Amino acid sequence: MNSLKNKVALITGSARGLGKAIAERYAALGADIVINYSRDKASADEVLSNIKAMGVSVIAVQADVSKVADIERLFAEAKKEFGKIDIIVANAGIEMVETPVVDFTEEQFDRLFSINTKGSYFTMQQAAKNIEDNGRIIYIASSTTSFPVPGMAVYGGSKTTPRYLVNILSQEIGHRGVTVNSIIPFAVDHSGIFAEPDSYPELRKSLLASCPMGRLAEVEDVANAAEFFASDLSSFVSGQHLLVNGGANQ
Repeated sequence: MNSLKNKVALITGSARGLGKAIAERYAALGADIVINYSRDKASADEVLSNIKAMGVSVIAVQADVSKVADIERLFAEAKKEFGKIDIIVANAGIEMVETPVVDFTEEQFDRLFSINTKGSYFTMQQAAKNIEDNGRIIYIASSTTSFPVPGMAVYGGSKTTPRYLVNILSQEIGHRGVTVNSIIPFAVDHSGIFAEPDSYPELRKSLLASCPMGRLAEVEDVANAAEFFASDLSSFVSGQHLLVNGGANQ
């Protein structure tokens, strides 16, 4: 088993879904955890309780990643509590699917880009400024950045810029031993837009047909990749984009 003992991990958007799974995985491996949430304090408190039961230290910080001042405060509170940050996962984001290009509104465009693009960019900027040498920065992208899907133009576009930033940042701070990588998940079952089994039936059917393994991803599949990128096993892997998609072509 990998060990993250004596490490501090900050995961944005970790009150539920992928962020929760990654935070709990890192805690199980011995890391102290900084949970981040925007509005859902009840879910954040539940994750906080789960992680405390694992015997590591944990705090929950409310911060809206669409606001740079909130991101800066999130990192400041993490460092005030723990004195350092070794692992940062830029996970916070929102989805919008089955919306043709001609139907997107300016308000929808701005909302997706303010959280998914601006939020991830400035989270990784703060990560670069605050992370310890030999640390790990991980961006949670989307398979729509590799396989364009009708109805997801703005969502996929909003996730593409931070993915490009991974390539640049890995070159700019690699001399410090810091690795910067992205995880590119397939659609995740029991999470996000597929939290309910009967949600988006036609999209689900199309995605399942594109995957040789005949299923969507699970949060644990993504947590497995996040464990690898946070561990010593990935110490010479940087600027990479790992598809976690079961061989899907969509």
